[in-house]
Amino acid sequence: MRFMAIIKATPETEAGVMPSNELLLAMGKYNEELVKAGVMLDGAGLQSSAKGARVAFSGGKTMVTDGPFAETKELIAGFWIWECKSLAEAVEWARRCPSDSDVDGQIEIRQLFEIEDFEAGEGVDQHHKVAEQMAKS
Repeated sequence: MRFMAIIKATPETEAGVMPSNELLLAMGKYNEELVKAGVMLDGAGLQSSAKGARVAFSGGKTMVTDGPFAETKELIAGFWIWECKSLAEAVEWARRCPSDSDVDGQIEIRQLFEIEDFEAGEGVDQHHKVAEQMAKS
């Protein structure tokens, strides 16, 4: 099962405060453990929402809003994609994540849909076609 571990933003991450070298090193070692265990498929830190935008859809129209966004607790500062046997395993990995003792943080874990979760049909076939194209590139 694949899971997305979502690192919630903090006032510090939204202010663009960079992690200390010690925390960066600890995160690098943690990521190395994830890779050696065959858990980590992908991951990245995200820059503050001030450098982002939101695209909203309503009634067939789109509206773009440039960052920064006000509700820090609703924002994301980074993510991992993990392959785990269960949600419990993903939670255990998240508990081991290094953190700065001076900052309150939160990781949200969500299971990803797999193509097999959807009813067979033209829509699923289209997604298989795209997956094949991605594998070739």
